[in-house]
Amino acid sequence: MRRICFTLQVRPDRMAEYRRRHAAVWPDMLAALKRAGWHDYSLFLRDDGLLVGYFLAEDLDAALAAMETTEVNARWQAEMAPFFADLPGGRPDRGFRVLTEIFHLEEQLGEQQ
Repeated sequence: MRRICFTLQVRPDRMAEYRRRHAAVWPDMLAALKRAGWHDYSLFLRDDGLLVGYFLAEDLDAALAAMETTEVNARWQAEMAPFFADLPGGRPDRGFRVLTEIFHLEEQLGEQQ
């Protein structure tokens, strides 16, 4: 299972509404993410609007492709796009920047045993 971490920038004037929208994500969106292989998915929002997302997936490209086939994802991306600044591709799921993992405690502990 691969750990994926990504960033996006939420517009400062939209942060309160962004938080409200994520307090009650549509049930069909939650189900689609689960079916598409997104596991342990979390979002973290800094006071300046930096959004950091984290999830586990067997294959990032396959997880994104599975979501692309769902109608609920198209609706969700259209609703979420106005919340973000500097969004290449016009959709959050196409514009997030994946970070390179450089440290993982369990992996290094496992190497020492």
